[in-house]
Amino acid sequence: MMNSYFRRQLAVYVEYHRDPWNSALHVFGIVSLFLAAVLPLSAYTVQGLGAHISAASIAVLPVLIYWLLLDATLGMAIVAAAVLLLSVALIILHHTSSTGMWLITGVLIITGFGLQAVGHQLFERRAPSLLDHPAHLLLGPPFVMAKLFIALGFRQDLAAIIRPVPQAPSSTSLDPGERAGETHRHS
Repeated sequence: MMNSYFRRQLAVYVEYHRDPWNSALHVFGIVSLFLAAVLPLSAYTVQGLGAHISAASIAVLPVLIYWLLLDATLGMAIVAAAVLLLSVALIILHHTSSTGMWLITGVLIITGFGLQAVGHQLFERRAPSLLDHPAHLLLGPPFVMAKLFIALGFRQDLAAIIRPVPQAPSSTSLDPGERAGETHRHS
């Protein structure tokens, strides 16, 4: 179930993310930034309850709980994606040096922010919602997951919030007689 706070925040967030190209760039940008955040933290482990747990797993736990509280279904899907990305981070760590890990992290950060900046500047032509609503920093992953659920035909309650904006026909697509303000006169 989607809580009312999430419904309100998502409705505002959507207004900043109407363009499908911007949304597509956000998918890759958000994944890049998440991986960039967990990659260095995955290099450190903490001993607890008889097991070694990565600092990255501990660090993402509060935000995963937050996303579960916003919407349990989307939250579970995000948890699954986070497990996959945490696993990717461990694979990268096992196949690269410390310097390589930091280079990859830098590239992921530049890529993640770059894709989102291009999406907002080029396609949305609007500043990111984060500038007006700092809490929206944490709405990107649920938004992306919601778009995925809708594309797969699930969650009509989300589709009602994240609906495409109808495009107005351009003046070049109308016949000359159909343009606003013109009438047909037959002599």
